[in-house]
Amino acid sequence: MSNILDFLTLEVGSTITKANGFVKTPDHALAHVAQGFAPTSVLLGNVGIGLLEAIEDLENSSGYKTESAEVFANSSAAGGLRVTVHGLTYNMTARAAKEASLGAGAIIKMVTAGDLSEYDLEEIEEINPNMVILAGGVDFGARDIVITNAIKLASLDLGVPVVYAGNAAIKRAVENVFHKAGIELMIAPNVFPDVDVLNVDPLRKRMQELFSRHITHAPGMERLESLTDRQIIPTPGAVLRAAEIFAEVTGDVLVIDVGGATTDVHSVSEGSREFADKLVDPEPHAKRTVEGDLGVYVNAANIIEMAEEEERKKHIDEIKAMPASDSEKEMTAWLCRKAVEIGVRRHAGIIADLFTPSGKKQVVKGKDLTAVKWVVGTGGALTRVGGGREILSSICTGPGKYLMPRDSAQILLDSNYLFSALGTISLDYPELVKNTFKKWTEKND
Repeated sequence: MSNILDFLTLEVGSTITKANGFVKTPDHALAHVAQGFAPTSVLLGNVGIGLLEAIEDLENSSGYKTESAEVFANSSAAGGLRVTVHGLTYNMTARAAKEASLGAGAIIKMVTAGDLSEYDLEEIEEINPNMVILAGGVDFGARDIVITNAIKLASLDLGVPVVYAGNAAIKRAVENVFHKAGIELMIAPNVFPDVDVLNVDPLRKRMQELFSRHITHAPGMERLESLTDRQIIPTPGAVLRAAEIFAEVTGDVLVIDVGGATTDVHSVSEGSREFADKLVDPEPHAKRTVEGDLGVYVNAANIIEMAEEEERKKHIDEIKAMPASDSEKEMTAWLCRKAVEIGVRRHAGIIADLFTPSGKKQVVKGKDLTAVKWVVGTGGALTRVGGGREILSSICTGPGKYLMPRDSAQILLDSNYLFSALGTISLDYPELVKNTFKKWTEKND
């Protein structure tokens, strides 16, 4: 057997850097054969140290060599991709730009709708984002406020790129504003070109292109750039990309990642016909939400407070980043269950009553998950502590107040955290990743 890797993926996380090795199989899929870990060395001022240590750990633990492997990378180090989003109305362009930004793997630090105030501008400066998203107006619609917002944003000395994804009729005016200010501007198609038309994918792609170009400016990232000539994308964006590929092969999917600080929920689904005509606002086919208050370690106290279980407060000393004892694992599993329940309910659509002149009718607000065929768990809390399948099965209750997956949905655990790695590889080799997911699901049957 050859000990040469075909593909090496590198994930630079906020605390841990992961390296994964893959080889091609005769049936044109990928076999995962090696894995290495190292602390991310952001605090040392150079993430390159952690990269080299993770690769060394992979080689030492597996015996595989990485010299000739094709290298792919994603990153959420140094706070990930922090963005502010500015639209014209919240329910339309601001929300659409927010959906696109989350899908790109961004951390949304601020969303505004309408004319930017002096206080908004001060807050943007305090946030110090990596990127600014400006949207507003359907095509050939509202103009003045969007142009005014462009002028105000250009007056800030942020030193970061701006992506414009608003009214196509004022593209040239917006370009002139930022060009005169010496600010890098990228144009994307309007995220809300017409009423009830959502167009978020082009903005997602532009944001990831910019992220890849600018992430290499972080200390030590030049080492990552020297290892690969491919696009470096945000880790959550890689997970959503993997979910999209998975859905192409196997059907609609819900992917849940419970971490120490946050809970990420990704879904790829158009929803069911049963509720399609009741949908109030359009939803993206691929959606990501981030629950920054739901984590099994950093934000464990928040979960206990929300659950209103006083008995759990007596065992707060059993909350550990790396649970070892049975009681610590039980506490983490309980926190994980609550994070999944709350996070998925926030992600899911709801059935609400709307009172009209002709009487009461039911409408759907948000993402319909009732057509989901697969529920996938990733991350340490769901895959390593125990009880992950039972936790994921518990949310498959079907339509009620919340439009949850049905009990017929199949459960899959990504026990080696490979979704982000495969999502990154799929940018160049989608067919290999599709075949890999086919094999995963066949084994699960």
